[in-house]
Amino acid sequence: MPTAPHPQSTDELYQALQENDRRPYGRIRTVTAEELVDAAERFEEPAVLVHALLELQEAYTYGSEPRKSPVVFARLLTLFDEQPDVFDERLRHMLFWRFKWVANALRQLPEVPLTAMRQWLTEMRDRYEKADLGLQPYYGQAYQLAAHTGEDTTLAYELWAARSRTRLSDCEACEICERARHHLAAGDDERALRVWEPVLAGKESCQEEPARSVSYALLPLLRTGRTDRARELHLAGYRACRRNPSMSGEVGRHLEFCALTGNEARGLELLAENRTLFDEVDSPLDQLDFLTGAEVLLRRVESLGHGGLPAAGRAGRAWTVSDLCADVRHRADDLAARFDARNGTSHHTDRRRARLDRAPLLDALELTLRTRGLDDVVPAAAPVTPPAATSAAAPAADAAAAPETLPELILRARALDAQGHPDAQACWERLRTLATARDYVHPDDPAVGPLVRLRADLLADEAGRTRDEEYAVAAALHEEAAGLYEDAGEPGDAAVAHACAALAQAELATEGADDPVKAAAFTTAHATLVRLHQETSGLAPHQEARLLRMRATSLGLRLQTSRDEEHIAPLFAELDLLHTFAVRHDILTQISGALLLRASTHAMTGNLPAAVTEVDALLDRLRTQGPAWHLPRTLGLRGRLQLGLRDARAAHADLSEALRLAADWPADAVDTVRLHGDLAEACMHLGRPDEALRHLTRSAELDLRRGNRTDAYCTYSNAAQLSLDLERVEDCIALLDSLLAEPDVAAGELDDRLVAQLRLTRARALHAGEDLKAATAEFVALAAESAGWDDDPGSHAMIAGETAVLLGESGDFGRAREAADQALAAHAKAPRYEQISNCLRELARLQSQQQGPDGLPGALAFLADAGKVADEARAVGFEAHGRSLDSALAYEYGRVNAYAGAYDDALAALDKALALLGEPGPEEEGAGEWAECVRLAGVVEGIYLERPVPALTRLDAALTRLTALGRTEEAEPLTTLASRLRDEA
Repeated sequence: MPTAPHPQSTDELYQALQENDRRPYGRIRTVTAEELVDAAERFEEPAVLVHALLELQEAYTYGSEPRKSPVVFARLLTLFDEQPDVFDERLRHMLFWRFKWVANALRQLPEVPLTAMRQWLTEMRDRYEKADLGLQPYYGQAYQLAAHTGEDTTLAYELWAARSRTRLSDCEACEICERARHHLAAGDDERALRVWEPVLAGKESCQEEPARSVSYALLPLLRTGRTDRARELHLAGYRACRRNPSMSGEVGRHLEFCALTGNEARGLELLAENRTLFDEVDSPLDQLDFLTGAEVLLRRVESLGHGGLPAAGRAGRAWTVSDLCADVRHRADDLAARFDARNGTSHHTDRRRARLDRAPLLDALELTLRTRGLDDVVPAAAPVTPPAATSAAAPAADAAAAPETLPELILRARALDAQGHPDAQACWERLRTLATARDYVHPDDPAVGPLVRLRADLLADEAGRTRDEEYAVAAALHEEAAGLYEDAGEPGDAAVAHACAALAQAELATEGADDPVKAAAFTTAHATLVRLHQETSGLAPHQEARLLRMRATSLGLRLQTSRDEEHIAPLFAELDLLHTFAVRHDILTQISGALLLRASTHAMTGNLPAAVTEVDALLDRLRTQGPAWHLPRTLGLRGRLQLGLRDARAAHADLSEALRLAADWPADAVDTVRLHGDLAEACMHLGRPDEALRHLTRSAELDLRRGNRTDAYCTYSNAAQLSLDLERVEDCIALLDSLLAEPDVAAGELDDRLVAQLRLTRARALHAGEDLKAATAEFVALAAESAGWDDDPGSHAMIAGETAVLLGESGDFGRAREAADQALAAHAKAPRYEQISNCLRELARLQSQQQGPDGLPGALAFLADAGKVADEARAVGFEAHGRSLDSALAYEYGRVNAYAGAYDDALAALDKALALLGEPGPEEEGAGEWAECVRLAGVVEGIYLERPVPALTRLDAALTRLTALGRTEEAEPLTTLASRLRDEA
């Protein structure tokens, strides 16, 4: 474990203490603090030892090691008694403050007798009285002991709450939490929430607040109908306490909240994220709280019939929900009994039982953008055949009825497959299970045929279900099926299988190829399909129709690739052949397929109105003649066409209807993933981003379930960015936390650039959520990783630039300069003029604003680099999407010099910026930028340089211009400034 080097002087030790104070609480910080105490003891300066012991006690307290905290404090108290002069006012304050830490630590340990805890409170009272300190903090601890043991707290509460606060009282946020919990214990949810409001609203906070209060307030919020508020606070509150040993009880209450709101799957996900708490929490009281919350969740999952699901428990073994629940129950029961034995009450057992006996408060509360059920935690069960379609247009209305005999099942599967009916898949799945069983006996029935034919059927079905990118697998399976069909004496089915293989091989040949090669591959495939069609005799109508359909498909793919007008007529000719043949033999599926391909061809050639006309005619036919299962796909195409025609409202209606109808068919029968994605696009065009977000996440989750993980994560990445754009910061973070915890992501199996994009969006969300420390840490890590992206220096430039800005916000301008230099080096390889210029100017502003005159040289260095970037951009004719780089740079020179007190230089820079901008005209969008530049020049000139007359002349001229343009909003700040200057003149 990495620890601090041994300090060689007291100055080095103090520096090491400061560095350790910046570390997060946990083993590294605690071990380092222990080593620093050892180092301090070697110096003959008691003040150094006092500081080291204070740091160590803090590490123990917030690292959930209550057994060790009182021991350290005893040493501090001895030093105080022996050498009080070592303790200045600040150290003395810290010492008396930490009497409360010891009282809290003793309550957490059931082995500490009740008499010892009361003796400690007496010691605290005596010390406070002797030091002439107010006793409100003592009475606060006396109340907390009474609440802990389950005694009547009425008097203890009044003795504490009625007293005036002192300098040593707990912070406002902590006291608010204790008062609210008192009312909560009395059953008054409304009063508790009123008391809690300043903390829940973020007006009062501290080290553990508002996260602690949030965890207690979740259930009262639900019971009083404030579900949206509970959801919002769960997301923010959980993130503040996750994986934190000193807040394990809070984590337990979030697990309980998930269990009582129909979010058991999320609860299991959070439990897995916090599995280290089973071993890292050294506080028995916190452990009891955590285990009880975990048991509420595990019992709920078990009661829903999912006790066999995997669950994350103590390290060293694999757990199921039922196994872990039993282990948690045993450990928590034992802890509750130990506390009650110590306290002489049944309070902890009673409280625990009350939590375990709570009924769910809601059937379902959508907590995150990624809504998952317990069925999603494990692989999906075997497909269940849905009820038969009720539409008169659906052939074989009894298609879903389970055949009573094996021959009937085989014949039913083949009949449905010939129709292209989606229920065929369930039949093949059932047959696959039966045929692969050891005791399978194939029917001796001429109508069924030999076993080799059934094996060919199953291979063909398996090949048809491969994912789009698995062309090699599909081709091999189709060829194997073709060979078996030939062995079975089924030349028609063999020809169809060979044709499918040829088409898959063509798709495989086009991967990574240029367009001419792709077009040639599909031309070859078409020739192969024509030859198979012509050379195979005795084809059944449905087989011949499938071959004609594949012939048309190959030419459609060729046109899609080449966009060559010469390829249009041959495709329409093939479609005419298919349509004529299908109509002659009344093959409904292929009639529909031909018309659908015709509409798609019109769309590919840019004739969207003609495509819509074709689709409308097809929809009329499908509604009257069928097949009904083609309706969702056809409506989906019409929705996409309407998007192309910029009729988002019509597109939304078509796509919504397609989704509604898709629910009548098996999951894989309709591409619902695309329907949800297209609906998201329609919603964005209609200005309904929240609805779009729901469709994006639904599309992604469906892709994930089907094994299309890369596509799913890409869609989820878009959803995360959209939620961030909508300022749903906690939703964005929760979604990304869930995705980054997926096993394949954690194991490094997903594309590293895609994972980096997810992490980058999360880092930006953390920044937007004002968690600067976490955001900076993630950006620094991403900048280090992206430095090795030799094939993509532009992305590294962007990430390093953003990292530099965050380091600047943290005041770490040394590291910010290093990151900016990395960004500039990457920018030299792949220019990102506007982004890099923005970052450099922002760094200059931050350094000048934070450091004043001392920061001016560093700020001007950043601006000098931004000037070089602007020169490069001008030389290549680059035009920024926002402000021009030159005017923005001049304005920033003005602002930076103003922050540093160099007002003459600031005014000169602002005048240059105004000259570059020029006065705004009626049609220009830069009026706001120009007005802001005038305002800042007026402030510098009129207030800081004390030249009100020329400043007012400047402002009045600008106001005249803005008024003439009707830009009243931009004029308002200038009017306010001018009034101030006149009042002060």
